[in-house]
Amino acid sequence: MKRFWIWMNIIYEKLMLVVFLVALLIVIYGLYDAWYVFNKADDDSYLKYKPVAGNAVPENAPFTEYYVAWVTVDDTTIDFPVMQGDNNMKYLNVNPYGEYSLSGSIFLDSRNTADFSDDYSILYGHHMEYGVMFGALDDFLDKDYLKEHSTGTLIVGRDGSKSYKLGIFASMKVNVYEKKALDPVSLEEISRLIEDEAEVYNTSINKSDHILTLSTCTEPVSTNRLLVFCYIYED
Repeated sequence: MKRFWIWMNIIYEKLMLVVFLVALLIVIYGLYDAWYVFNKADDDSYLKYKPVAGNAVPENAPFTEYYVAWVTVDDTTIDFPVMQGDNNMKYLNVNPYGEYSLSGSIFLDSRNTADFSDDYSILYGHHMEYGVMFGALDDFLDKDYLKEHSTGTLIVGRDGSKSYKLGIFASMKVNVYEKKALDPVSLEEISRLIEDEAEVYNTSINKSDHILTLSTCTEPVSTNRLLVFCYIYED
């Protein structure tokens, strides 16, 4: 009987060791996965393919045929190729090269026209930590920061023949079910919403007949969105 309990203790100890090793492997994998996702999101290798206004994207740029523009907000980390799928799910977890990526791409709402001629256009991007991708939008909830970072550019099309200046003028948080903010609506409707509910609103920026919104989640699991509004000007 004594031998039986000795063997039971040995088996128990080995089982506990196995459980510990499995738990350790899960933790290590979780850390690796977080590191991998962050580094993929922080990959700026695509910048070498950034077009100059009036010039086409380099011929060797491996972007898919869904590339529609390049957006830049001056003196920030927002400097990305813009994709547009036939629905708003396509580029959530696909990078501009067409490869699977948890951090996805910056993409234009599938309901918008690819030449940004709509009154109201919407760009989406994941909210990554440390200001990566559209995680950088958090800073625009600060009035002084928004005033100091109020310019940008939008180069449209693979040929780069059309370019616009951006004037960043407002920011706000909304619920995802706030249809007016996250649907391509009339300029009058979105302008009224901004005037009534914007948390930061710089009225000194010249107005335009076209508005571009940069949209991201405020938390990993949330129905709230952070929106940064830009006027689009003819370059």
